Amino acid sequence: MRIVVTGASGFLGRLLTERLLQTRTFAGEPITRLVLADRVVPPEKPQASGALVEWAHGDLIDRVDEVFAEPVDVLFHLAAAVSAECEADFELGMRTNVDTTRAVLEAAKRQTAAGGSVPRVVFASSLAVYGSHPALPLPPVISETTLPVPRSSYGTQKLMCEHLIADLSRRGFIDGRVARLMTVVVRPGRPNAAASGFLSGIIREPLAGLPAICPVAPDLKVALSSPRRTVGGILRVAEAERGTGPGRLDGPLPVNLPALTLSVADMLATLRQVAGGRAADLVTVVPDPAVEAIVGSWPAVFDNRRAAALGLQPDPGFLAVVQEYLADHPEAVINASG
Repeated sequence: MRIVVTGASGFLGRLLTERLLQTRTFAGEPITRLVLADRVVPPEKPQASGALVEWAHGDLIDRVDEVFAEPVDVLFHLAAAVSAECEADFELGMRTNVDTTRAVLEAAKRQTAAGGSVPRVVFASSLAVYGSHPALPLPPVISETTLPVPRSSYGTQKLMCEHLIADLSRRGFIDGRVARLMTVVVRPGRPNAAASGFLSGIIREPLAGLPAICPVAPDLKVALSSPRRTVGGILRVAEAERGTGPGRLDGPLPVNLPALTLSVADMLATLRQVAGGRAADLVTVVPDPAVEAIVGSWPAVFDNRRAAALGLQPDPGFLAVVQEYLADHPEAVINASG
């Protein structure tokens, strides 16, 4: 089985790659080749990969033929420009998120049309496909049947790709699966350009003894998921059998991965519980209307039943999310009790 991961050098791409290399199987079948595609190759390549792994290095839109030089059984498409990048540079977002995705899907379609196996394409979408409009406000609880009305270029681009994947799947060109990700917290390392990046920063930076800015009102509610739960959800959507009933991917709808709902104030209270007042006081609220407009348009309360039918559950609480970060990144923490 030949599997491709795009955006493999990104945070979630690295975690997904590690999980695949740990099991070396997908849906019970052995992985014979793992192709990792990204613009950059990380300085620390996956451990114990041997001859199993190969890299496709460069802009993905220019490497599609290389990726599909041999038949692709499963493609995890994680490569993307993030929300604030897309809002600041429309053309960047369209090229990275729409044009590149279409090029990947065209290559997958050509493989099928040439008589090859139908590629399974797993697309990482986002809760940003939803947005509240005065003429069409969001319901109190969101499900996969809620009409997506994105309020950002990033959300619009993700939704465009969702529709294209759905149509190619309907026509039998690909076996498309869409996992809509919640905001992933806590991300390690340097801040990225995502509008939601502060949600990791207000935890990560104080735990490292650094100041952090919170650009939204603390009473803002958000939908979060830990890195482990997010990667587990992507894999479960990818491996699920088609059909009806519990444990199967029934129908063409995307899957909203399970959401943990809480306010930014709740997050800061957990930080105070874990690391004390000195760490929590390193967070300063400085409103940023541009960030609040994007993040504030996203829903926070989700009906998790479709994900639950696949055996997926949200994190048990934000304390568990922070404890996961402490366990996985002890080198990045100087403020923590116990």
